[in-house]
Amino acid sequence: MNIRRVRFDHPDAVKLNDEVQAEYHARYGDGGDATALDPADFDPPRGVYLIAYDALDRPVATGGWRSQDLNDEGNRDGDAELKRMFVIEQMRGHGLARRILAELEADARAAGRTRMVLETGTEQPEAVALYTSSGYTPCAKFGYYRHHDNSLCYAKQL
Repeated sequence: MNIRRVRFDHPDAVKLNDEVQAEYHARYGDGGDATALDPADFDPPRGVYLIAYDALDRPVATGGWRSQDLNDEGNRDGDAELKRMFVIEQMRGHGLARRILAELEADARAAGRTRMVLETGTEQPEAVALYTSSGYTPCAKFGYYRHHDNSLCYAKQL
């Protein structure tokens, strides 16, 4: 796998984001993630967005983090918020998400962030398994979906 830094508005990022939104809709029936994201949110040094490409240079997985500090949505100073972790169905089970997660954590740590946080949902047991097996523990809810019953939030000290 070749993992590259790209902007969140890169055509491959847009394509994979459309796929993850369709999956969220299929799982939750709500049209996808309504969290507002700006491509600049992922511009270094305040964030990064990664795409993994296979041997044929096809985009197969994504993930990013963006800086968050103390706000009225429950974030703390020093937070790095994990966003758009996704692996296309045909490539699942090969460790891609774990590899991207490790790179995102290392990048956020190098940028001075102190805690990685994420929001997932009750209909994403694979995500919950990945995060809990990677050292994430439940934390106070934050973000756009903090008042939703099916929202699950996790954190890990960096």
